[in-house]
Amino acid sequence: MELPTRNLGFDPKLVDYAEALDLQRSLHAQVLDGQAPSTLLLLEHADVYTAGRRTEPQDRPKDGTPVVDVDRGGKITWHGRGQLVGYPILKLRNRALVKDYVCALEQAIISVLAADYGIRGERVEGRSGVWITGGPADKKIAAVGIRVHQSVTTHGFALNCSNDLSPFSNIVPCGISDAGTTTVSAELGRTVTPAEISERMAAELGRTLPRYTSSEESAPSGQHAEERSACSTSQPKEGIPS
Repeated sequence: MELPTRNLGFDPKLVDYAEALDLQRSLHAQVLDGQAPSTLLLLEHADVYTAGRRTEPQDRPKDGTPVVDVDRGGKITWHGRGQLVGYPILKLRNRALVKDYVCALEQAIISVLAADYGIRGERVEGRSGVWITGGPADKKIAAVGIRVHQSVTTHGFALNCSNDLSPFSNIVPCGISDAGTTTVSAELGRTVTPAEISERMAAELGRTLPRYTSSEESAPSGQHAEERSACSTSQPKEGIPS
């Protein structure tokens, strides 16, 4: 099964957050009703702060910048120019696969970073997303925050490609005060844009995500057991809805 991908817009055609949210909700209803297949949306947003359900007052912008409150898991983050955002609208074949699905998003990012850019991204125990570790402080290079309603997913991931990191200093990103942020470009010392990396991310997600959908025939039991083992976490992740 193929996973259809829609590129909604990249710099200079940045996508308004409210428009993308409306599209997610519309597509969610269509996928739920069987009127549309599970679909991956890829885009680059105009600058915006969004706050998940677990955002604390102290996490919000220090200067009072407006924030869009949304229905995903996790806390506050920033989206904008230079960041690749992916929204898989996926009908899960089993609601119990939510944590495995989140881990699959992380693994797809980790795989593309390693294979195409020589960057070692990792998971951090109890925290969602993809991290660069080994320095004085861990640095987050990709965030993951999702919502699952009636077994259909919305929201997704944000990979820092070539964006300015200063907007993160105005908030407590994802409610984590003891870590930093980074980008693909910062790690490499050259510019890598969302448009450049989007095709590879679409291919990797198209390879891995269909196995979680309701229309995909079950893979051999050993394969799914291996995936769960590779992605298992002993602590809740902040991007996974409770």
